[in-house]
Amino acid sequence: MIKNFKKTNSGYTLLEIIFYTIFFAAISIAVINTMITMTRAFKETTVQAELLQGGNIMERMSREIKQANNINLITMNDLKLNTTDTEGANKIVEFSFSDPNIRLLENDVFIGNLNTQNITVINLAFTQIDTAKGSAVKMLLTVKSNRDSQNRTESFYNTIVLRGNY
Repeated sequence: MIKNFKKTNSGYTLLEIIFYTIFFAAISIAVINTMITMTRAFKETTVQAELLQGGNIMERMSREIKQANNINLITMNDLKLNTTDTEGANKIVEFSFSDPNIRLLENDVFIGNLNTQNITVINLAFTQIDTAKGSAVKMLLTVKSNRDSQNRTESFYNTIVLRGNY
């Protein structure tokens, strides 16, 4: 009597193992590539946001200049303004470029730096403009991000008329 023996396949063949290994490697490479791309995009977004913080610095200085009664002292890198506080008391506000920071002082008391640690101020320049009707201040601010490997800079410009002059 002849018995039929069925051959059972109880394991993976070499071709299946190679196929699954290649498939896993391809998926892994795609995921790693996506993660690297996302990391670069996040870093670029962070650098751009830091560069645009220069606009916030410029806005803060512009607000103070607009509220000032007159200019106490102006040099290429420093601006001292005569102004008043919310109660109407006289106050002196000073912006001073102390490489690589912009220092804010009120009544000769250091309040803090206007830029964060990740921002380096490359240039800050003030120019006084006098007309028959009053005074204005022209500003130039150039900043760079400390995280940017390409060392890009961003420049901001503004001209502000003092409040007592319009």
